[in-house]
Amino acid sequence: MTRMTTAAATVETLLANGIDTVYGLPGLHNDHLFAAFHDAQDRLRVLHTRHEQTAAYMALGAALATGRPQAFAVVPGPGLLNASSALLTAYGMNAPVLAMVGQIPANDIDRAHGHLHEIPDQLGLMRHFTKAAARIRAPHEAPRIVHDLIRQAISGRPRPVALECAIDVWGRTASVDMMPGPAASDPVPIDEDAVEEAARVLGAARRVLIVLGGGAQGSSEEVRQVAEMLEAPSVGYRRGRGVLPSSHRLSVALPVAHRLWREADAVLAIGTRLFQHQSQWGVDGDLKIVRIDIDPDEPSRFRKPAAAVVGDAAQCLRALLGRLPRHNMKRASREEEIAGHRSWLAGRLAGLEPQMSFLRAMRSALPADGIFVDEVTQVGFASRLAFPVERPRTFLSPGYQDNLGWGYGTALGVKAAMPGRAVLSIAGDGGFLYQAGELATAVQHKLAVVAVVFDNGAFGNVRRIQEEQYGNRLIACDLANPDYVKLAESFGVAAFRARTAHELQSALERAFALDAPALVHVPCGEMPSPWDMILMPRVRG
Repeated sequence: MTRMTTAAATVETLLANGIDTVYGLPGLHNDHLFAAFHDAQDRLRVLHTRHEQTAAYMALGAALATGRPQAFAVVPGPGLLNASSALLTAYGMNAPVLAMVGQIPANDIDRAHGHLHEIPDQLGLMRHFTKAAARIRAPHEAPRIVHDLIRQAISGRPRPVALECAIDVWGRTASVDMMPGPAASDPVPIDEDAVEEAARVLGAARRVLIVLGGGAQGSSEEVRQVAEMLEAPSVGYRRGRGVLPSSHRLSVALPVAHRLWREADAVLAIGTRLFQHQSQWGVDGDLKIVRIDIDPDEPSRFRKPAAAVVGDAAQCLRALLGRLPRHNMKRASREEEIAGHRSWLAGRLAGLEPQMSFLRAMRSALPADGIFVDEVTQVGFASRLAFPVERPRTFLSPGYQDNLGWGYGTALGVKAAMPGRAVLSIAGDGGFLYQAGELATAVQHKLAVVAVVFDNGAFGNVRRIQEEQYGNRLIACDLANPDYVKLAESFGVAAFRARTAHELQSALERAFALDAPALVHVPCGEMPSPWDMILMPRVRG
């Protein structure tokens, strides 16, 4: 046993679990914690931001890019609430983020005295958008609680977790036993009978469609083998993109998958909620659905599948590959059929200008292993359909929360965790100003994210809806914007302006060559809507 403070025990447990970076903002309630960070700074990096939401978004970005747990620290009350949008997003995106949140004096918690940053039932509040939340009450509890929270974050369906600690407990000293080794995820045994049933259903199907979600990200090779064995077109939308490379002959985009859904006799859904497909595209008795998911509650959440295998996607797919050959029928190549669908989609996408030209410019400038961070903007919506993605975890999109303004802070976290990779963050003028002050963070910590701001002087999607659905009764959609080039330069950030796709590609190539924070401002005007290729009608049932 070693005598140490609660804060020091927390830091040592983070380090023992491979967490060597903390994103955060200091403040009175966490002074002892930041003092412990200081004492460990030869082993621990602290990246401080200008707003708590960005600290949490940076942890989220690092977790999404690496697949490993990441941590941030904020004060209670307003600090937590400022960070809560990122925690909620992490929950929706199944990201292992650890929130470390301060608290008022231990004896006064939930007694409504009116302490600085006091909030009723903070612990209960955090449980609404985390997988687990716990309070450290004494130094000896810190290693066990932090270790267990990290274990829960990475076990089964990954999700954020949170701890809170009172201002007077962080600095308390006692004898502490550290946990032996890093936390390990709980094993999930695979039901071999379920694998056999899945193999039987898929092997007998003539027209299989594979749908990939974020849970498939660690199973690219297994997905490729199964897709080729079943001659099955495969679609990954947003978090599932890149699991099967866009260049693979069986990889299809969302609108093509919608066409194939009509005629499919079986669907293999891997690590995906499959909510849009089942609820909007429709299901019927002729469509057999096979689910692979690590969350045992997920496969039957919407509709009972024909077969369900619970476990890690890669392990389940390896088991499936072992059983499929004895059930699998011979199928003709679908390459020509898919090529025809792709040609149809290319014709549809040709009407999305200037988005398509901008996407081609960004893809050309971004290195093959570069990471693209999508945002809630017209170019972002189009990117979910048409931006080529060759590797998992290189296309980051904010999941079903789809929250405006998430992108730049998330991209900073990606760059902090993956310093050797190019990181491109896109945003509209509406979303970028949510975190524009973090240009200072990029400069201070030398985070060479390249941001592209598409500026149409409006919350463009809101304006389009008001024009099309509300008789052009426009309200609260037009924006007064700064000169983005001058704004970036005032922070010491290299800035460029590009009005065409050619100018954008040139600016990005120059920006990436700097290996320093940079911004490209793209005045663009109104753009055509891609939504008829995203929210598509029912074709079954």
